[in-house]
Amino acid sequence: MWHVSSVVSSRSGLRLMGCSKWRAAFNFGHLRVQSKLSVFFTMIILFMYLFYCLNGYCDSLPRPVYDQQSNFQNKIILNDGHDASLQQQQQQLGAYNASQVVRDQLSDLSNSDAPSHNISIANTFGSKKFPQAIIIGVKKGGTRALLEFLRIHPDVRAVGSEPHFFDRFYDKGLDWYRNLMPRTLEGQITMEKTPSYFITKEAPRRVFSMSRHTKLIVVVRDPVTRAVSDYTQTLTKSPGLPSFKNLAFRNATTGLIDTSWSAVRIGIYAKHLENWLRFFPLSRLLFVSGERLVTDPAGEMGRVQDFLGLKRVVTDKHFYFNQTKGFPCLKKPEGSSRPRCLGKSKGRPHPQIPSEVLHRLRDFYRPFNLKFYQMTGHNFGWD
Repeated sequence: MWHVSSVVSSRSGLRLMGCSKWRAAFNFGHLRVQSKLSVFFTMIILFMYLFYCLNGYCDSLPRPVYDQQSNFQNKIILNDGHDASLQQQQQQLGAYNASQVVRDQLSDLSNSDAPSHNISIANTFGSKKFPQAIIIGVKKGGTRALLEFLRIHPDVRAVGSEPHFFDRFYDKGLDWYRNLMPRTLEGQITMEKTPSYFITKEAPRRVFSMSRHTKLIVVVRDPVTRAVSDYTQTLTKSPGLPSFKNLAFRNATTGLIDTSWSAVRIGIYAKHLENWLRFFPLSRLLFVSGERLVTDPAGEMGRVQDFLGLKRVVTDKHFYFNQTKGFPCLKKPEGSSRPRCLGKSKGRPHPQIPSEVLHRLRDFYRPFNLKFYQMTGHNFGWD
C-alpha cells in the first residue's frame, strides 16, 4: 500500500510540476506578446509624430520660454527698423528690467492672419486687439512726434504706419483692421494714429461703433502755423504749386478766405470737434499742444501717460533739444551711434509768407480759436 501511495503521490507531483511549467510557459508567452504589442504601438506613435512633423504640424507646438528668450537676446528688431541688443533696450528704458523688454518684443513677433469671428487672437506671443487709444489728429500738428515718444513706453504697442481705416478703408471690415494691430500682452495698450480722422465726418460714428470706450488724442497747433507747414509739405512734392496767398484766398482784394482748401479747413478745430462730441464725451478726448510738445516734451508726455492710465516712464531723461532741427530728439541708447530724431521732413524751413496774409488768416481763425478754447476748457495761446 505504501508503495502504491508513493507511486500515486509521485504521479500527482509530476502532474503539478507539469502544470506549473505550463503556467510559467503561458505567462512568459503572454509577457512576450504584451512586450511586442507595446513596441508595436510605440512604433506607431513615433511614426505618426514624425509624419506630422514632416508635414509642418509641429511648428505650432509652444517652445520653452527660455528658448524664446535666448533667441530674442541674440537679435531683437526694434519698431523703427534698427537692430539693437537686449542690453541697449534695457538701458534705454531705465527702470524696466530685461524680462519686461523681452515681453515687449515677444508681443510683436507674429504676423499670422486673424480668424474672422474672434475679438482677439491668442497665441504664445500675445493677441491682436482693437486699439484702446487712437491719435486722431491733426495733420502737421505733431502726431508723429507724439507716437514716437509714446513707443518708448514698454506698455504701448503701436502701428508704425497710418492705417486710414475709419476714413479710407472702412469697407474692408473690422477683422481686417484688427489684423493690422501689433500683438499685445496683458497690461499693454494697442494704439494707432491717423491724423485725417479728426476732419472726417464719418469717423466719429465708425470709431464709436467699434468701441465707445476708445480714448482719443488730438494734437493741435496754431492753425496759421499749421497751414503754412501743411503747404510747405505739399510744395516739396509739387514744386509748381501756386503761392500760399493764391490758395488761401478766394479773392485777395476782399480778403475772403477759401475754406475749401484743406490747409485752411483743417485748422477750424471747433467745427471738427463738434462732430466728435456728438458721439464721445469730452472726458474721452485729450488735447495735446503741438507747441508744448516741442518746448516741454516731458511735461506733455506726462499728461498723455496719465490719460492712458500708464506709469510715467517717458520723462525728461529721454529728451534733448536739437538746435539744428528745432525739435526735441530722443537721447541715444547706450551703444547706439546716434540719437533718434524725427525724419528729414520734420523741421524743414517754411517759405516766406507776406505778413499781411498771415494777419488776415489769423483774424479769420480768431473766433474759431476762442470757441475751441471754450469747448476744451484750455487756452492754447494762439492769439
